[in-house]
Amino acid sequence: MINQLIQKIQETKAPICVGLDPMLGYIPEHVTRKAFDEFGETLEGAAEAIWQFNKEIVDHVCDIIPSVKPQIAMYEQFGIEGLKIYKRTVAYCQEKGLLVIGDAKRGDIGSTSAAYATAHIGHVKVGGSILTGFGTDFLTVNPYLGTDGVKPFVDVCKEEDRGLFVLVKTSNPSSGEFQDQLIGGRPLYELVADKVVEWGADCMDGAYSNVGAVVGATYPEMSRILRKLMPNTYFLVPGYGAQGGTAEDLKYCFNEDGLGAIVNSSRGIIAAYKQEKYAKFGAEHFGEASRQAVIDMVSDINSVL
Repeated sequence: MINQLIQKIQETKAPICVGLDPMLGYIPEHVTRKAFDEFGETLEGAAEAIWQFNKEIVDHVCDIIPSVKPQIAMYEQFGIEGLKIYKRTVAYCQEKGLLVIGDAKRGDIGSTSAAYATAHIGHVKVGGSILTGFGTDFLTVNPYLGTDGVKPFVDVCKEEDRGLFVLVKTSNPSSGEFQDQLIGGRPLYELVADKVVEWGADCMDGAYSNVGAVVGATYPEMSRILRKLMPNTYFLVPGYGAQGGTAEDLKYCFNEDGLGAIVNSSRGIIAAYKQEKYAKFGAEHFGEASRQAVIDMVSDINSVL
């Protein structure tokens, strides 16, 4: 799976993924109004607005990016109707040739962890049928419970030829409350990195493992250390743009071959039309604004590689 991602990155020359994290406040009024006219101001109406918003953006950027990263919480807030649109969005993106990183940050132990893995990147047996739940290509995983919590995901990853991105050093301001704490003289995030390398050792797909790591762009010196500790681990890099991370900050996430990382941007792309820089497109052409924002992001990142 990681080789498929690398191939798409090389084809598009775009080491990025677009975070499909829709909030109703991001969606232009003409889209929500049409959805509410049909379904009312209901969960169904909100879900329809999200679907139309997602579809317009995907249609405008699918030929210039390798992947998308829908954050499941943005869909869960609208209950079952939202989750239906999450699944529909995943399938539509895959139809458009995009790899989908499901950002669900799941993590538990035993049969619960295995069930999460089955739901998101595996298959479930129903009678004589083998069916797919959400069917994403990659999944983000929380390692707080240790190997007991991660191994079921790794097992499904191997069985299904799927990928994982394990949280190592996240981009949020308070991440250091736990992740930077010293244990035996080393910060916790380094110990987690060691385990990610261990978990990924028998999931190699060429030069890189199908078990990747989430490493935030907002801590460049730490990403430099982690890159050395995990030379064969692909990084999913949040924190670029709206969270303050710059292209210069994230260059340490990449290897000398220009590979090794894929950078996410969510509201900086999907709500680009709200930025002064892209105001000329207007709300009616929000998809075109998103496309231009992708082009600008790719140019910015490639300028430091």
